[in-house]
Amino acid sequence: MEAAIDRKQTAFRLSTDLLDRLRLAAKKQNRSLNNFVESILMDVVYNEPNEETKEAIAEAKTGEFAGTIDMENFDTFMKSIKNIE
Repeated sequence: MEAAIDRKQTAFRLSTDLLDRLRLAAKKQNRSLNNFVESILMDVVYNEPNEETKEAIAEAKTGEFAGTIDMENFDTFMKSIKNIE
């Protein structure tokens, strides 16, 4: 048997459009609104990127040009990726 999780009731003010969208998304996943919103918040709070991802984010934020991807066809795509590496 799992231990009970302490929960505290709280209230937030959300725009009606956002609330409608959250309800629709929860319904599509066959979940309650509370469960859906709680799981989103848990993902945001507890999922921290690994070091490689953090480095990639920092590199992207510098705005330095990393290269060009050629998506004309698969062969040129693969060649352009190899040139970036």
